[in-house]
Amino acid sequence: MSEIWQPDGIKRRYKLVISYIGNDFSGSQIQAVSETTNGLEPRTVQSELEKVFCTLTNRKIKTIFSGRTDAGVHSKGQVVHFDILGELDVRRFENALNGNLPNDISVSKLELTDKTFHAQKSALARFYRYKITNRPQRNVWDGHSLLVRKPLDVERMNKCLEFLIGEHDFSAFKSSQTNNPAKICNMYKAHCVASNDFIYFDFVADRFLYNMIRTIIGTILWIENNNFDPTKMLEILNSKDRTKAGATISPDGLVLMKVIYTNNDKLEAINENIFS
Repeated sequence: MSEIWQPDGIKRRYKLVISYIGNDFSGSQIQAVSETTNGLEPRTVQSELEKVFCTLTNRKIKTIFSGRTDAGVHSKGQVVHFDILGELDVRRFENALNGNLPNDISVSKLELTDKTFHAQKSALARFYRYKITNRPQRNVWDGHSLLVRKPLDVERMNKCLEFLIGEHDFSAFKSSQTNNPAKICNMYKAHCVASNDFIYFDFVADRFLYNMIRTIIGTILWIENNNFDPTKMLEILNSKDRTKAGATISPDGLVLMKVIYTNNDKLEAINENIFS
């Protein structure tokens, strides 16, 4: 243990960047045991991560995530911070984490950070991507995506997405099952691009409401399926009425790509090209 962690009584803060496949998780954050979970603790990314911390340090270490991802949502760039009394050998500890974490979680970066850094509160924006496979039949190599058999019009869908850019009340796309009063988001990017049989939807905003992206995608598919004019999206946005929007679709195509802490990173996410 002394090779990877030297307890010295000095509290230090470390930053983790982690990836996970969300299918077998009940979300990213630890959840309370309830009747709906049959008295068992739901499997979450945080619970698995903290178990490994306990194994490696024999200490209970609390992790702070940049934000919640729903059950079934994946991540390539979730950010976590934690405090520990002592100094970590960063490379060895990173290797130990990856050696002990389950196969659906991995650590891509571990670094010492300033004590003022907060994974959630220091974030300026989040970057999510949703992937659709657009062809008549599925393929086992499609990866995590939503299969849509009807041909989709990228130009029309981008006209829908343009109405979402800027600061708006996104109540129409917010789950009715959340008690969080937040409803205002500043959307910096909402755009889709086709590549072969796949369509990628990129969203960058200062915050996202519960089920917001999945409901936006569901609404776009509903508009496409009914051949409504793209201004239907603006009408739904302005209504602030969840019943006017489309269904909340599968989480399997949704990935948290990056949590953004600097304006330069935000600009890069806004201008990111999936072909680069």
